[in-house]
Order: sequence, then structure tokens, then C-alpha cells
Amino acid sequence: MELGEIFSDALMYPLQNIKALIIYVILGIILGIATAGTVGAISASVALNNVLAALGSGIIGIIIAVLLGFMIYGYELDIVKYGINREDRGPEIDFIRQFINGVKLFVVYIVYFLIPIIIGAILAIFFQHWLSGLITAILVIIFALAAMMGQCRLAKTEDLGYALSIGEAIGDISKVGPVKLVLFIILSFIIIFLLGLVVSIISKLNPTIGGILMGILGVYATFFIARGTGLLYSGV
Repeated sequence: MELGEIFSDALMYPLQNIKALIIYVILGIILGIATAGTVGAISASVALNNVLAALGSGIIGIIIAVLLGFMIYGYELDIVKYGINREDRGPEIDFIRQFINGVKLFVVYIVYFLIPIIIGAILAIFFQHWLSGLITAILVIIFALAAMMGQCRLAKTEDLGYALSIGEAIGDISKVGPVKLVLFIILSFIIIFLLGLVVSIISKLNPTIGGILMGILGVYATFFIARGTGLLYSGV
């Protein structure tokens, strides 16, 4: 697909799947409440010098936040998958599968972003600071693009080993087109920035409405980028 077609589809996708959008918003709200409640409970317990209560509140809150966080990751991965398959519908809730896939996606991100950091640290020992910094920056960009491909490979197969085939993922960059990928990222950033600017102006006029719109924009942006990423990979 050409970039124009990808943006046209991805920008409309969240609006055509209001049910999925609402589900994602609800998950995000529950995650926010769980996180805020945990912090509040720990703070109150510490203020009362109740260590056991603080530990209990912290552990329970962290478990809930982790469960929901990985669930949201997995839900986002399904949006990428539907983009790859060029399905127009939005994902349904499948808690166990999406949680497991969310954990896998987290592992993919860790591996792809940890490698250039480790290489950069090793290079810093042998080369001048500016040279090692330049090489590390280039590696970070390459591995960031490869991580997008790794995400798509995981979405397509749900196979962690397939997603972590780094050499093949880097090869997928050339199949999609590195220029196309970079342009997608840049243009997506510009679009989200402009939408955020409009929402920030509204927030100054009405903080309540602005806050609600900012939350919706965050979910919309997630859907839009995930859908676009899947469509980019659909030709591989």
C-alpha cells in the first residue's frame, strides 16, 4: 500500500471501530485507577507506619497494573494483526491470549532496545565519545525500526522466536522500505502533534473537556499508529 492509502485507512480506523475504542479507553481508565489507588494506599500506609499494609497494597496494585498493562499491549498487538490482514473490524477482548501476547511484546521491546545500548557501551570503551555516540545513535534507529518489524512478526504469528529473529526483522525493513517507514513515523508524529495542539487549546478554554479529549486522543493515536504499522507490513 502507498503511504496515502495507509494514512487514509489508519486515520479512519479508530472512528470506524468505536466499540473497540471504548473497550481500550475502559481498560486504560481501570489501569489508571489501579495505579493511582495503589500509590494512594501505599502513601497512606506509610504515613501510618504500617509496613505490612504498604507492602500488601503495593503488591496487589502492581499485580493488577501488570495484568492490565500486558492485556493492553496484547490488545494493541491484535490491532496490528488486523492491519496486516487488512481486516476492518476491531479486536474483541481475549484476556488470556492477549495477556500472554502482551508479555511476549514486552520481551521483544526489551531485546531490540537493549542490544544497541549494550553495543554502544562496549564501543565507548574502545572509541572516542563522539564516535561511539554516533554509532550508538545509528544502531538505536536501526533497531527501533527492526522492533517495529518484530512487533509485526509477533502480531502475524504470535511466535516469540519468529519475532526475535533479529536478522530477518532487519531484512523486513528493506522489504517495507526504510524511507517509507521513516516517513510514516515522522508524518504520524506531526499529525498527533497537531491534534494535541488543538486539544491543548481546548484545554485552556475548558480544562474538563480538554482532559477528556486528551485521554481520547491518546487512545486514538495508539489505534492509528498500530493500524498503520500493520498496513505497512501487510505487503511483506
